[in-house]
Amino acid sequence: MRTLVKIVGVLAVVLVVAAPTAWTLFLQSDRYLVLGAHEATVRPATDGHATLDFGALLPQVRVPVDVPGDLGVSIDLGDSQGAGLEEMLARDAVIASQPDGEIRAVRAAMVSMATSAALRGLGVGLLVGTATVLAWVAVGSRRRDELGSRLTRPARSQVLIASATALVVVGSLVLVIVPGDDGQPTRRWVSLTEAFPELPADNAGLKTIQLAEGSATSSSRALVEGALYLYRDSVSFYEALDERAQQAVVRTPEEGQTTALVVTDRHDNIGMDPVVRTIADRAQARLLIDLGDDTGQGASWESFSINSLAREFEGFDTVAVAGNHDTDSVAEQMADKGFTVLDGEPVEVGGVRFLGASDPRGTKLTGYTEDAETRNGGLAEQDTALRDAACAADEAGERVGVLAVHSWSSGSEVAASGCVDLVLTGHLHYQVGPKAIDGPGLTTTTRLTTGSTGGAVLPIALGSSLRRQAQVSIVTFDADGVPVGLQVVSFNPSKTIDVGDYTTLPLPSAGAEQAAPDPVEDPSADETAQPEQLPTTP
Repeated sequence: MRTLVKIVGVLAVVLVVAAPTAWTLFLQSDRYLVLGAHEATVRPATDGHATLDFGALLPQVRVPVDVPGDLGVSIDLGDSQGAGLEEMLARDAVIASQPDGEIRAVRAAMVSMATSAALRGLGVGLLVGTATVLAWVAVGSRRRDELGSRLTRPARSQVLIASATALVVVGSLVLVIVPGDDGQPTRRWVSLTEAFPELPADNAGLKTIQLAEGSATSSSRALVEGALYLYRDSVSFYEALDERAQQAVVRTPEEGQTTALVVTDRHDNIGMDPVVRTIADRAQARLLIDLGDDTGQGASWESFSINSLAREFEGFDTVAVAGNHDTDSVAEQMADKGFTVLDGEPVEVGGVRFLGASDPRGTKLTGYTEDAETRNGGLAEQDTALRDAACAADEAGERVGVLAVHSWSSGSEVAASGCVDLVLTGHLHYQVGPKAIDGPGLTTTTRLTTGSTGGAVLPIALGSSLRRQAQVSIVTFDADGVPVGLQVVSFNPSKTIDVGDYTTLPLPSAGAEQAAPDPVEDPSADETAQPEQLPTTP
């Protein structure tokens, strides 16, 4: 019993020291990360709100957070790469309409800070607990008995010394734990609907937003009004499109079949992510194939695009390649989010054999500083390497079902070899196929180029609505992972959705085409130019 009491006592000492230490360290923590279009610093707060500070020219914004103990977060938003103030606000407004990916990033940063503080606090507590045990042993039982005797019959001087010591310890803990006055004036917060009465009063989300009242709020009113307009327009457009998507009739897999959703050339348009997830659910898909160009520049501020895709398709198996507008860092972000990033070797994901690789132009530092001949040579080399890998797998009895690359220039030789069943590409921003590509003997490989899922014009898709028609494709596989069907779904700026006919695979060899290059030999010069001689439908 005495041993148990001693153990409990030591644990109490550890806890008493560790808890306030961890809390103090947590409140003094910060994390740097990229949020939306900004470099940002995230810090814990104790006001029960998420407060965003855009700097001196714009008002601070805060929204309540549902976290126990009035825990909140303070976010200082810094520079936005390559953007003026109005462009930055436009980006922020559109990104704010689909904030789940960024909320997840902030939550992860807070959990990381809390975990780190808890471990450090525990370390301090264990050190103090160990020191307490060592002191207990060093004093010895005889001396402890003497001290115990004095404690039961203390002299007045001992009482005074003990009281003073306790007061110093308690006061020290209060000074450490309780934050002091930082000298900042008390802010008055007004609701967004109060500051901007023209906003709809029945919008529950807008009612929770508060602005710091002051000169920034009044002087930047026009900018804020513009951002709010874009925010409302984005929410309205994509909510309406999502409602249409919920009514879309797409083919669902038969018994023994599975489906995958294909996205490509999103170019930062996260507004489409919930819409295409709805189509995935309608098709009963649990596999996502991402053909690249998720960003416009591959810049660090565009990490919100990968965050959004990962958040929306959480729980899906995801196969991905980076496009010519992405960079190595984008591919790394994909891998960090659990995507299977193809690297030139066959791999099985979700019961399907995949082969592919990221576009060699955009994923290298030298990418677009090279001339067109050098870039095209890199694509040709990649095509040859992928063909050899596909045919080696086919000869080994491990035939590849899907070649996933960003550009057809990386897949034409593979298709002509007949060593894969289906070649999926993007890059052109318009649909090509499905069409049969002639192979050895009577074999054919199906080609499908899906249009921009973000509705991009050139590498730009981020906006409050679609800039042009957007697309996704649905691939159906049999129980052996062999592609047996395709269906293309198109989304129009008019908020209508066109569901294409279901195409059964394999396509017949009659009428199969040779694996010729696309008429636009250097699509980077004009990615959206749609040649008249190349139709967008089969």
